[in-house]
Amino acid sequence: THSPTPTLSAALPFSSNMPTDPKDAETTSQPASLTPAPDQANAGSKKRSPSDFLKAVLGRPVNVRLNSGADYRGVLACLDGYMNIAMEQTEEYVDGQLKAKYGDCFIRGNNVLYISSQKRK
Repeated sequence: THSPTPTLSAALPFSSNMPTDPKDAETTSQPASLTPAPDQANAGSKKRSPSDFLKAVLGRPVNVRLNSGADYRGVLACLDGYMNIAMEQTEEYVDGQLKAKYGDCFIRGNNVLYISSQKRK
């Protein structure tokens, strides 16, 4: 019998130890890889969890920085608990220079340094 192919899903939160109570989120340090972009960090007085940020940017333009320093800019299609990412309309930048354009892009989560929102073009 053929087993179904695993797919990426937008299932959040990332891990079982992520606080679900907003009071707990205030005392939990936020991983650098999930920190909102500086222009969103002070948007409103309500604290946002990494999970809230990722839900808000699904389907929107994002910048994904890899541990290698390369940037991938495109529309965040989906991600999973390992931070594996699927993007659409993706552009690859190395040292600030456009290197390639991809229709769809899949990035393994262990390569991701951070995800930030990007203003719509």
